[in-house]
Amino acid sequence: MTPRTIVRAAFAAAVLASVLLTAPAHAQKAGKRVEDLLAKMTLEEKIGQLNLVSGHHAVTGPYTRSDVRSAILKGEAGGLFNVYGAAYTRGLQEMATTQTRLGIPLLLGFDVLHGYRTIFPVPLAQAATFDMAAIEQAERIAATEASAAGVNWIFAPMLDHSRDPRWGRVVESFGESAWLGARIGEARVRGLQGRSLKSPDSVAACAKHFAGNGATEGGREYSGGDISVRAMRDQQLPPFKAAVDAGARCVMAAFNAVDGIPGVANDTLLRDILRREWGFSGVVVSDFGAIEELIVHGVAENPADAGRQALRAGTDIDMESRTFVTQLAALVREGKVLASELDDAVRRILVLKEELGLFDDPFARSSPEREAATVGRADHFQAARAMAEKSMVLLKNDRDTLPFSTKLQRIAVIGPLADGKADTLGPWAANGNPEDATTLLAGVRRVVGDTADVLHATGGTIDRTSPADIAAAVKLAARAEAVILALGERSTMSGESASRSSLDLPGDQLALARAVIALGKPTVVVLFNGRPLTLEDLDREAPAILEAWFPGSEGGLAAARILFGLAEPQGRLPMTFPRSVGQIPIYHDERPTGRPAGQQPKPYTTGYQDVGPTPLYPFGHGLTYTTFFMGPPRLDRPVMAGGETATVSVDVMNTGPRTGTAHVQLYIRHRLARVSRPVKELRGFARITLPPGGVGIVKMPIGEAELAFWQPEGRMAPPEAGRIEVMAGPDSATLKSIILEYRPSGSGRQAQRSGG
Repeated sequence: MTPRTIVRAAFAAAVLASVLLTAPAHAQKAGKRVEDLLAKMTLEEKIGQLNLVSGHHAVTGPYTRSDVRSAILKGEAGGLFNVYGAAYTRGLQEMATTQTRLGIPLLLGFDVLHGYRTIFPVPLAQAATFDMAAIEQAERIAATEASAAGVNWIFAPMLDHSRDPRWGRVVESFGESAWLGARIGEARVRGLQGRSLKSPDSVAACAKHFAGNGATEGGREYSGGDISVRAMRDQQLPPFKAAVDAGARCVMAAFNAVDGIPGVANDTLLRDILRREWGFSGVVVSDFGAIEELIVHGVAENPADAGRQALRAGTDIDMESRTFVTQLAALVREGKVLASELDDAVRRILVLKEELGLFDDPFARSSPEREAATVGRADHFQAARAMAEKSMVLLKNDRDTLPFSTKLQRIAVIGPLADGKADTLGPWAANGNPEDATTLLAGVRRVVGDTADVLHATGGTIDRTSPADIAAAVKLAARAEAVILALGERSTMSGESASRSSLDLPGDQLALARAVIALGKPTVVVLFNGRPLTLEDLDREAPAILEAWFPGSEGGLAAARILFGLAEPQGRLPMTFPRSVGQIPIYHDERPTGRPAGQQPKPYTTGYQDVGPTPLYPFGHGLTYTTFFMGPPRLDRPVMAGGETATVSVDVMNTGPRTGTAHVQLYIRHRLARVSRPVKELRGFARITLPPGGVGIVKMPIGEAELAFWQPEGRMAPPEAGRIEVMAGPDSATLKSIILEYRPSGSGRQAQRSGG
C-alpha cells in the first residue's frame, strides 16, 4: 500500500461504515434517447463531451476563438463557459447541432453570482436579509435573464463555509452559519432551476466548491486547511447536502485538498459521500484548470495520471485544463480507465442536456426577442432595490442621528465610493453594466430632489488621501447641515484572489473620516465592502454607521432611502465583525472550553491580554429606527419526544416611536452530549412588524433535524436524551433562554400529560 493510499483509506474509514450500510447504489436516469446516442458515439466523441472550454468575450462583444470553433466542430467540446448573448449562443448551438456528426447540443455556462444584467447585492449581503423568499426571487430573476441570453448552466450557488473574513471569497458566501447557508443553498437552487429544468427560463445550478474550500489558512486564497471529519460534517457539507436535496444538477469539485486529497481526485467526497450516501445523480465539473493542478499539488505524476485520478474519483467534466481531451483515449485503450467509467460520466452529461430540454429545442434559450424583453426589466431593478434595502445593516445610530430629515437644505456626500458605479455593483457582476448603477450620490439626489443642495467631494482615492483632499472635504462638509461619508473597499478588493492581511479601511480613509466627523455635524458612514472590516476606531467616533455591502444596480438609491427614512434598515450580520485581525477566527457558534474567557482578562483562561473576548459587532447584529422589547422564549411542550416538534414563542413589543420590524433569532445549545457542542447554534428566525406600542408573538419550530449533529459512530442523528437550551433574542449576544427536555424514547408525551 502506497503512502497516498494509506492517507485516502484513513479519511474514508471515518465515513464509509455508515455510507455503505445506508446508501443505495447510484441509479442512472438515462432514457432511450441518451442510451441510443451513447451507443453511437466513438471514444473520441465521448471524451469530447467531458471537455469544457472558455468561449471568452471581447471588450466590444462576444467572439469565439478559432481553437474553440475547431473543438466544437470536431466534437471535442461538450460545453463552453463565459458565453452569453442570444444571437451568439444560438450560433454556437447551430454549430454543434448542425455541423457535427451526432448533433449534440452544448452546455453553456456562466458565473452569475448575484444577477445577470440586473445586479443584486453580493451573496454575503443577500445572507444579511435572512429572507429566503427574496433570495429565491433574486435567483429566479437572474436565471430568467441569463437563460434569455442563451445560458443554460450557472456556476452558483457558492456554498463554501468560512470563518475568516480575510478570505476574499467570503463576499460570495452565506457567512459563518452552516445552518443558514443550507437554507440559502436550498433557496438559490430553487430560484435558479425553477419548477422544471426544461423550461426555457430555467438553468442548471452548480453548487460550488465541493468541499472545504472556505477553510483556508490565514485567509489565503487557494490554501488548504486541515479539516477533521467532524468539521466537514458539521460545517462544510450541510449547505451542499441541502443544495443536493433541493435538486441541484451539478456540483463543482474544489481546487483545495481535503486530508491531502484535492477535490477533483477525492473519491471519498465525490463517490462515497456525494453519490453513494447522498444519491446525487448529476454532473461533477472541475474548477478552472483543477485537474492539471493535481501535478502541482504533488499527487499526480503527469497529465495522464491527473486525468486518470480525476475521472476515476468521479469528476465528469474538465474545465479548461484540456487534460481529459488529450489523455483519456490512451488511458481507456490501455485499461487504466474503464470504458464503463467513461460511459457513466458521458451518460450523466447527456442526461443533464436531456433534462434541460436541449435535445428537443437547443435554441429555446437563445431568443433575441425574449432577451430584449427580459434582460434588465424595470421590475427586476425594483426587486434589486428592495433586496438591497433588506440587506443593509445599521451598525450604529447614536443619538438617533438617522434617519435624516428630508427637509435638510444642504447635504454633503463625501468619499471615494460616493459615485463609484463599478464599486456599487461589486465583484463578479456577470453582464452587469456599471453605467446602469445608481450610486449613493445619485441616490441621495433622487431622494431629496430639488429641495436640497447636494455637495460632493471625493476626499481622495480609496488607496490614498492627501492633506489637501482632506482639507477640501472638511471645507465642503462645514457648509452642510448633515454629512454622508461613503467609505470602504474597491469591488476588486473582494472576490477570488482578493485576500487581505489587514481588514482596516484601506488607505487614509480613516483620517478623512476623523477630520470630517470632528466638525460635529450629524454624520453617517456608509460602508461599501464585501467582508467584515475592523472598525473599532471608526465605531468610537462616527455617530452612525450603515453597512451597505456592494449593493448592486439600485444600491445607491436603496442606501439613500434608508438614510432619509423612506425605508427601514432590516439587515442583520451574517458574519461576526472582529475588533482586530488578531481575533480571527471569531464566530458565534464556537465550542466551549474548560477555561472560558471572562469580560476582563484573567490568567489561565482562553483569550488575549490586549483585547477582550467579544467582537465589535456580533453575528445577527442590526439596529432599526425604533426599539423593541423581546420576552424570554416559551415552549408549547417542555418535553419533546422523538418525531415531535416543539414550538418556541417569543413576545415582542415595539417600545419606540416608529413602526418597525423586529428580527427574532433562535439558537440552541446541547447542555450535555456525547461530543462537546457549540455554545450556541442558529436554528431559526422570524420577523414581525409592529406600530409604536404594538405587541405581537413570533413562533419558530424546533424538530429533530434542528437538534441533529454528526455522531461519534459516523452518522447525522439527533442526540440521546438530554437538556437542550433554547435561546432567543435580537442577535447572538443578546439572548434569553429556556430548557427543552428531549427524550427520543417517546416518553415525552407521558411526561407532558403528567405535568413534567
